[in-house]
Amino acid sequence: MDTTWFNATIAAVAFLADFVIKVLALVFVPRNRRPQTATAWLLAIFLLPPFIGILLFLLLGSRRLPRKRRQRQREINKYILETTGGIDEVRRDHPWPTWLEPIVDLNRTLGAMPLVGGNTAQLYPHYEATIAAMTEAVGTAKKYVHAEFYILAFDPTTRDFFAALEAAVKRGVTVRVLLDHVASLRSPGYHRTIRSLRRIGVAWQLMLPIQPLRGKFQRPDLRNHRKILVIDGLVAFTGSQNMIDSSYNKRSNIRRGLHWKDLIVRFDGPIVAGINALFVTDWYSETGELLLREADAVPRPKRTNTLDAQVVPSGPGFDGENNLRLFNSLLYAAQDKIIIVSPYFVPDESMLYAITTAAQSGIDVQLFVSAIGDQSVTFHAQRSYYEQLLKSGVRIWLHKAPTVLHSKFFTIDDEVAVIGSSNMDMRSFSLNLEISVMVRGASFVNQLREVEGTYRELSRELTLKEWVNRPAWTQLLDNIARLSSTVQ
Repeated sequence: MDTTWFNATIAAVAFLADFVIKVLALVFVPRNRRPQTATAWLLAIFLLPPFIGILLFLLLGSRRLPRKRRQRQREINKYILETTGGIDEVRRDHPWPTWLEPIVDLNRTLGAMPLVGGNTAQLYPHYEATIAAMTEAVGTAKKYVHAEFYILAFDPTTRDFFAALEAAVKRGVTVRVLLDHVASLRSPGYHRTIRSLRRIGVAWQLMLPIQPLRGKFQRPDLRNHRKILVIDGLVAFTGSQNMIDSSYNKRSNIRRGLHWKDLIVRFDGPIVAGINALFVTDWYSETGELLLREADAVPRPKRTNTLDAQVVPSGPGFDGENNLRLFNSLLYAAQDKIIIVSPYFVPDESMLYAITTAAQSGIDVQLFVSAIGDQSVTFHAQRSYYEQLLKSGVRIWLHKAPTVLHSKFFTIDDEVAVIGSSNMDMRSFSLNLEISVMVRGASFVNQLREVEGTYRELSRELTLKEWVNRPAWTQLLDNIARLSSTVQ
């Protein structure tokens, strides 16, 4: 055989195949994607070695959940539409913001949850005290405990929480536990955690498991990022904190002295049914078991001086980017002040415009982030936005090391706040299942103002002069990371 002819033929076929792939990529990649994401994927396909880019796209290019899961999401949404207890308690008294009603309707349309009144809320800004409060709440359970965490680990810090779950099981309480598969698997002590769940006898399930041999597989970086604890339908906790030691038990973190600072809120009132509905949704998605009895709203006496609240679920199970639409709507509605706390701040173009427009309009816009990062690519991508933000008038506060500021909330004027598990980055907008709770009430915003004040005392303000004079090599890293962050 003429090897020269054979090699030339193989080269020609490879060239033709690569050409056809790139032409098809121009047709199919931009479809139903934001332009910046499509551009990033096309760059990867065109610039990486032949076929590598398209293989990555086939593996990571779709954020759609498997068809069976999407069907279950549609089914459970019908149930959520009926989770309306407390609507009659919404206080449309003065000063009910004129801009709030359309946002409430938007959230209802996108996520099916209503705005409900008659709620109270308590913030827990201290890591170990938060776990102690959740442990104490589990100790009061009489019917059921629903625990759902992105990362769940059995370690010395969480030992008492696991003991409370075990005690609940022994006294006849139904305890159900959900934990994200990949996130928990990557944490030290995963197998010890699973053995503990089995030993204490809870009903548990992995969320979005990557188990192809069992027929369970989807895009591997689609994750369930929610943090939820519900006790008997009466009390619910949600926010940013995972159930693990504040060092995340990683040697590199311990060596650097890193620890996480989080914020959890305890809700009492009709909003608990909405938070529990998300657990019911995720349990049904993973097990096929629909918990209708536990999902019903629990009757409770009416209270005075209460808060209006609305659960906004988001993630690949919904057609729209619910959290992003909520955030942008509120940003454009602000009249006086916007305070944002986000550990991973990588906005898409629409959010960047909303924030910079607000600042340029004279609104007091402040952003709290960490001075250090635990995820290098995300940290550098986040830094790439600082110059544009500072030039528009946004004040940036860097929380001092070795703390990783992991709280996730923002406030609009003195009226409305959003708190939950969602970061302000494209991963949380597109790839993660998240929970956000919008709360209307000056008393709640005032509580968050106190938390903001403690953060400000432990932070330093970044100046534009300092930032533009940073080393050139860090600017290069920031810009490269910014490009990679759009490949969602």
